[in-house]
Amino acid sequence: MGDMSNSDFYAKNQRNEGNHAAGFGCSVMELRSLMELRGTEAVVKLQEDYGGVEGLCKRLKTSPTEGLAGAQTDLDKRKELYGKNLIPPKKPKTFLQLVWEALQDVTLIILEIAALISLGLSFYHPPGGTGGESCGAAAGGVEDEGEADAGWIEGAAILLSVVCVVLVTAFNDWSKEKQFRGLQSRIEQEQKFQVVRGSQVIQLPVADIVVGDIAQIKYGDLLPADGVLIQGNDLKIDESSLTGESDHVRKAADKDPMLLSGTHVMEGSGRMVVTAVGVNSQTGIIFTLLGAGSEEEEKTEKKVKKPDGAAAMEMQPLKSAEGGEADEKERKRVSVPKKEKSVLQGKLTKLAVQIGKAGLLMSAITVIILVLFFAIDNFVMQKRPWLPECTPIYIQYFVKFFIIGVTVLVVAVPEGLPLAVTISLAYSVKKMMKDNNLVRHLDACETMGNATAICSDKTGTLTTNRMTAVQCYVGDVHYKEIPDPGALPPKSLELLINAISLNSAYTTKILPPDKEGGLPKQVGNKTECGLLGLVLDLKRDYQPIRNQIPEEKLYKVYTFNSVRKSMSTVIKLPDGSFRMYSKGASEIVLKKCSHVLNEVGEARVFRPRDKDEMVKKVIEPMACDGLRTICVGYRDFPGDPEPNWDDENNILSDLTAICVVGIEDPVRPEVPDAIQKCQRAGITVRMVTGDNINTARAIAIKCGIIHPGEDFLCIDGKEFNRRIRNEKGEVEQERIDKVWPKLRVLARSSPTDKHTLVKGIIDSTMVDQRQVVAVTGDGTNDGPALKKADVGFAMGIAGTDVAKEASDIILTDDNFSSIVKAVMWGRNVYDSISKFLQFQLTVNVVAVIVAFTGACITQDSPLKAVQMLWVNLIMDTFASLALATEPPTESLLKRKPYGRNKPLISSTMTKNILGHGVYQLIIIFTLLFAGEQIFDIDSGRNAPLHSPPSEHYTIIFNTFVMMQLFNEINARKIHGERNVFDGIFRNPIFCSIVFGTFAMQIVIVQFGGKPFSCQPLDLEKWMWCVFLGLGELVWGQVIASIPNARLRFLRRAGQLTQKDECPEEDVNEENEEIDHAERELRRGQILWFRGLNRIQTQIEVVNTFKSGTSFQGAGALRRQSSTTSQTQDVTNVSSPSHVSLSNALSSPTSTTAATAPPTTGQC
Repeated sequence: MGDMSNSDFYAKNQRNEGNHAAGFGCSVMELRSLMELRGTEAVVKLQEDYGGVEGLCKRLKTSPTEGLAGAQTDLDKRKELYGKNLIPPKKPKTFLQLVWEALQDVTLIILEIAALISLGLSFYHPPGGTGGESCGAAAGGVEDEGEADAGWIEGAAILLSVVCVVLVTAFNDWSKEKQFRGLQSRIEQEQKFQVVRGSQVIQLPVADIVVGDIAQIKYGDLLPADGVLIQGNDLKIDESSLTGESDHVRKAADKDPMLLSGTHVMEGSGRMVVTAVGVNSQTGIIFTLLGAGSEEEEKTEKKVKKPDGAAAMEMQPLKSAEGGEADEKERKRVSVPKKEKSVLQGKLTKLAVQIGKAGLLMSAITVIILVLFFAIDNFVMQKRPWLPECTPIYIQYFVKFFIIGVTVLVVAVPEGLPLAVTISLAYSVKKMMKDNNLVRHLDACETMGNATAICSDKTGTLTTNRMTAVQCYVGDVHYKEIPDPGALPPKSLELLINAISLNSAYTTKILPPDKEGGLPKQVGNKTECGLLGLVLDLKRDYQPIRNQIPEEKLYKVYTFNSVRKSMSTVIKLPDGSFRMYSKGASEIVLKKCSHVLNEVGEARVFRPRDKDEMVKKVIEPMACDGLRTICVGYRDFPGDPEPNWDDENNILSDLTAICVVGIEDPVRPEVPDAIQKCQRAGITVRMVTGDNINTARAIAIKCGIIHPGEDFLCIDGKEFNRRIRNEKGEVEQERIDKVWPKLRVLARSSPTDKHTLVKGIIDSTMVDQRQVVAVTGDGTNDGPALKKADVGFAMGIAGTDVAKEASDIILTDDNFSSIVKAVMWGRNVYDSISKFLQFQLTVNVVAVIVAFTGACITQDSPLKAVQMLWVNLIMDTFASLALATEPPTESLLKRKPYGRNKPLISSTMTKNILGHGVYQLIIIFTLLFAGEQIFDIDSGRNAPLHSPPSEHYTIIFNTFVMMQLFNEINARKIHGERNVFDGIFRNPIFCSIVFGTFAMQIVIVQFGGKPFSCQPLDLEKWMWCVFLGLGELVWGQVIASIPNARLRFLRRAGQLTQKDECPEEDVNEENEEIDHAERELRRGQILWFRGLNRIQTQIEVVNTFKSGTSFQGAGALRRQSSTTSQTQDVTNVSSPSHVSLSNALSSPTSTTAATAPPTTGQC
């Protein structure tokens, strides 16, 4: 646990305090207490105790500009003294703990008890030899051939099978846990941070950051450690994950220099010296408390929810699974109703509850009928008295009946379902890694299969994100390619080079290519890289200019954000006056220009009509070539009086335009093909970009998002807002419904627009199916839209930490075609589950009916308890493995997505289940009632209590298993395909399981003997069993030939599930009902639920990766609002109350977005 290592840690510090932390000027405790201060207090304390930030850096033996030297010994010493930057994860559960958990299963416990009673009774012999006679038929044949001695075998065999089931379950859990740990460490390694070491800026994994490092922070970062700001530009931090305050906090070296781990940089940039890492950082301290808390909590199982616990739990930047299970339990208890289950989970929960109830009913009826039949037969028909010495024998009978009942229940309950889901998802997640999808939330993978719309960014996702300047307009001349520097007016050239070099983040650089002949490496903001590339193309270098005016000498920086859409930097000139360089989206910056440099580099007046002409002649032609247009300008200010820099509107006006640059970002070569696949698969791709509408349209045509001549909408943010808002400026769903179906390109959009669009599509009720929306994003401002979407994709390379935190899947190669792979895997998961269901339900139906009717007619189940457990094992555990690991094929992309309210069991599947069920029942009942004549053997019916196993019943058992085996091959196809062997060898797991099961079956039948109630069969009978099994394949072809349209009643069967799926009740009741069922079952019916809970726990584990705000507040509400929208959708708004309810429950973020005045108009 974390706190253990901490206490050793403090002990070490105490020793070190004496000699002042072994040569460093501060101890851990001093730094910890320093970090607890805020605002002016902190500034004063820093000044008094340390002599400001510089003094602190001296004491920590680091340089504010050059960073640590990076010598290994020094780093190790710092790690030993101040700790490593990771929070020790909670220990994984041991295998024995998992075994113990698997044993908690109600059904298994019932079986164990029954088996123990049966064992106990088998050793009891009634006194006196006559006992047997007087107990009549009840004891008939008990003493034959010393068989009574073998009575214990059945009980022992049941116990043994229970052990098998438990071990298999535990092993599955264990391997799953291991996979999650792997995923987690992979995500941890993904997170890197920019640190200055030896005056070089390098990217370091977060865990390698030490106290004394100088970290460069910028817009979109998630701070990995606590630190003190050395220098910052316009820095704003979102500290809500620690304080719960949603307002962004301004940070400045002289006002509030304290930066805390786990907080997000929302604006600006800067440098900080790291003062606390890992368990000593503010986040770490909260975790340590949590970790210590969770131990006690597990002991006392407090029902009290720790308010800050969950918040802290979530916001952990260092992504370890600390915080513990106890907390998870706590959180689950509180947030169950709010967490919207994924589509599949919702459907499966319902289905399992229904099957569970039916199984319970059947097993109860079986037991009652068996007991009544026995009692009436013995005590009424044959009028036998109840003799005390016969009691144990009667009880033994009753226990046997009880065991049969429980076995029916075991077979009826599909405890393989959660297993199949988990295996399928875990398998997919592992394979998706290879396809560049890093899945952070398991259920996202399956939701992706249902996606109907993808709202994609343009830059970096559809395009290569390698910006190159290809055209420019300088000194009244439009150059179609980059001109020779001699052709430009020297004055303009000088200004342009300075404007680009200084007015861009100093972290943005162009480095020499990694390999010979490659393209130069672009680091940092890609648009700025394009502009710096222009400087290099003009045969100049930006570095000397930057060295002349280093970052700390920049007087004031207005960083880029989605509202300004421009960036400006102010420098002080040698004569004391100021010059501001500005760059940004051309139509935005040109609006603020009052002058423009002419052909000799002199400023001339820039009138509105000149602007219009420039837009028409320069900007639009560039945009129509798919270029992004950037305008660069400047403005001079007098040094005395100094302007009021905070009055942004006045400062950022009256500029002089230097030039307009057209930057090209080519479309990725594989994107048009990927988009075509999406459109074929019934998924609409929409482009949402901050770029100019003409550029966006040109790129959309290149990608194939729009085809000339089609009826579609390409609008910009302003027009979009005009269309969807009413007179009061509120967003109206009806208005959005008029826009989104035809909308393909939304240009110049603000983050709010993106969020509004996503929410509008999700909440729309104009189509029967609720739309499932995937969104891609890379910027901090995409956070709300990524969270709102059903599946959020963040960019692994270009994405900011904030976007990654809000996302469900990270695209490690930033490539749109990886999204198509995710769709394929998602659909594959859904299909795998359906295949398994089809197989499992056939077995369930047949086994339950056989056990039930057999018991009613012959007072004994034709399939014995141990046999049923074996069948249960093959059909649950092995089949779920075999069918859940089918690799996806391209054909998955040729069909439309399943909707949210399409029943889980389609009409084709219903046809297959019923068809195969009928075949199997006919065969088994024929064998049961006429088998002895057909094979000319002794009848196995009405055998006394401990009689030896009969060949008759062995044939029934063997045929039953053979039919399941061959039906497993049929189950590989669920859309009525004829060739069930198609691609069977691409799945080695499937083949090995089928052959393995077959081999095991031979061993069981030939050598299973008494425990498995099997009599060895000769070759001829084996051939008959296999032949009857093979009949399944032939019968499958027959079923495939029956058209679904003929079978009207099947449609109803499909619908029936749909009705059950979505009862038309008030939304609250709907929530309540699932929940109520959940609680009922948690208390005690069915194996199934623990499995489902395990999946949920695993999803919770992965959820721990989400940031603080994501779960608390917004996250929970988001889920609630989406639940509402889902149910609203399901019921097709049967009553108006749904609508108001859904609006009332919409997440707070969206409401504020809706009611805020439409300030986004200017963007």
